[in-house]
Amino acid sequence: MSGEKCFEVLEKIFKPKKIEKIENIKGYTIKYGHIVDKEQVIDEVLVSYFKSPKSYTTENMCEINTHGGNVILKNILELCLKNGADIAEPGEFTKRAFLNGRIDLLQAESVIDIINSKSEKEAKAGINQLEGFLSKKIKDIKQEILDVMVNVDVSIDYPEYDVEEVNNNEILSMLDSVHNKLRNLEKSFDNGKLLKEGIKTAIIGKPNAGKSSLLNAILKEDRAIVTEYEGTTRDTIEEFVNIEGVPLKLIDTAGIRDAKDEVEKIGIVKSKEIAKDADLIIAIFDSSKQLTEEDNQILDIIKEKKAIILLNKCDLNSVIDENLKEFDGVKNNIIKISALEGIGLEKLYNSISNMFSLNEINLDNGVIVTNIRHKNLISKAIKNAEKAKEAVNNSIPIDIIAIFIKDILEDLGNITGEVVTEDIINEIFSKFCLGK
Repeated sequence: MSGEKCFEVLEKIFKPKKIEKIENIKGYTIKYGHIVDKEQVIDEVLVSYFKSPKSYTTENMCEINTHGGNVILKNILELCLKNGADIAEPGEFTKRAFLNGRIDLLQAESVIDIINSKSEKEAKAGINQLEGFLSKKIKDIKQEILDVMVNVDVSIDYPEYDVEEVNNNEILSMLDSVHNKLRNLEKSFDNGKLLKEGIKTAIIGKPNAGKSSLLNAILKEDRAIVTEYEGTTRDTIEEFVNIEGVPLKLIDTAGIRDAKDEVEKIGIVKSKEIAKDADLIIAIFDSSKQLTEEDNQILDIIKEKKAIILLNKCDLNSVIDENLKEFDGVKNNIIKISALEGIGLEKLYNSISNMFSLNEINLDNGVIVTNIRHKNLISKAIKNAEKAKEAVNNSIPIDIIAIFIKDILEDLGNITGEVVTEDIINEIFSKFCLGK
């Protein structure tokens, strides 16, 4: 519970072993006792006390640690509500921390990123933002702008002083610096998007080439049905795995062939659509058989796409290899594997890592933008910086230049929440779960 009267509600339902006045209880203290409904004991608990302003929300807060179980939790929750508490809205605790000034909006958004993280690197990127790394970068850029805006405002307010030439030089130097820093942040989103969304990877091939066996081998579990019958996979199967701390979204698709079954036909159409939208295609071929027209269709699909060719069933007698003329253009990304025996998987992982430069994503040496809202606002600020530079170079009046510069400040303020609208705040926190 959080809020001015949370201790009043707590006193009505909590009977500590050692009774003390609330003003004598120090913050960051845990007390042992029982949650009671009148005289009936509901559970044996530990209660943590956090006193304003030293709490997550900066308000008075308490946490009731119970033995758990749906019945106990329901009873305690109903007791809290009956004695004056209200159910929290999604993200309300973090929202209060933001509204009360303990964290900025960018840091608040990082909480949901940490909760939803699918890899260690994504979690670390979220923690870095919660610690304020990106906030500090944005704050430093804003300060650099404000240092020059002081002189700009002087020029506007006191035009009789001849300082415009000096201001133009200062402004251009500042705008060049700000533009470069913002561009670096914008570029970091390429890696940030990989960390957050993962590499969307379609596994394609004709029926019985070994797609489902590959998925099972990577996941180390029988996730997909594998039989000797063709056309077993009729819909997509999606799973996440991690490669060097980056999530790989694997999508096992229906085998591509000239199917007569209507359901299988739908699955094949879907397979081709997924391959078209994928960041990476893993095309798998049965190396124990000659290429067919269906295999040639698959080769057409991977043209102009980032792709890795797997020659599966290398544990059998191979009749095709990487020297086939049909494989021209992708020879550097051809790997012999046995999905059934798990042979060649490390080479596959290394190839993916090199293709997407995963080893270059270093969270210790820089700030990475992972949030599309932040990226869009940074891009907007870059455009306003370019407009301001163009205005200076075209000798536009200083008061017009100042408008573009203030637009940059507004864009950056929207990232940290200083000038953000209530609608945006509500939209952001609606994505949170209760109790966060």
